[in-house]
Amino acid sequence: MGKSKKPALASRVAADNRKARHNYAIEDEIEAGLVLQGTEVKALRGGKANIQDSYAEIRDGEAWLVNAYIPEFDHGNRFNHEPRRPRKLLFNAREINRLHGAVQRDGMTLVPLRIYFNDQGRAKVLIGIAKGKKLHDKRETEKQRDWSRQKARLMKDLG
Repeated sequence: MGKSKKPALASRVAADNRKARHNYAIEDEIEAGLVLQGTEVKALRGGKANIQDSYAEIRDGEAWLVNAYIPEFDHGNRFNHEPRRPRKLLFNAREINRLHGAVQRDGMTLVPLRIYFNDQGRAKVLIGIAKGKKLHDKRETEKQRDWSRQKARLMKDLG
């Protein structure tokens, strides 16, 4: 018998925030652990979580993921979790201070980009340190994307 293959990252992604890169200019990305309770891990593995309207904040020296939706587990019992409760993010003290400084001084926003399971099966959150885009910035980004697609098509046709 051969070894079983590890699933690709795409199959281990529990939630993806695709609108974040459209609405924000991501300056930096940082990985954080996620404190979950009981049935939340099983519900995350179901892949129906939503982090579109969520954000991270620093409160009392701790980082929290706010407004992330992890649905109740279907086969759970009366001890099922609350779907939109704030969840603690695991950073070390230096990272929390850095994030707090970026939010306070530079006016950055902490946006969750993806919730996924790492190789050890632990739930992780990819947090983007971002600055909000204005409407004209969004249009410029779209224009650049369209031009790069068109350029690729032209290069493919010519060569």
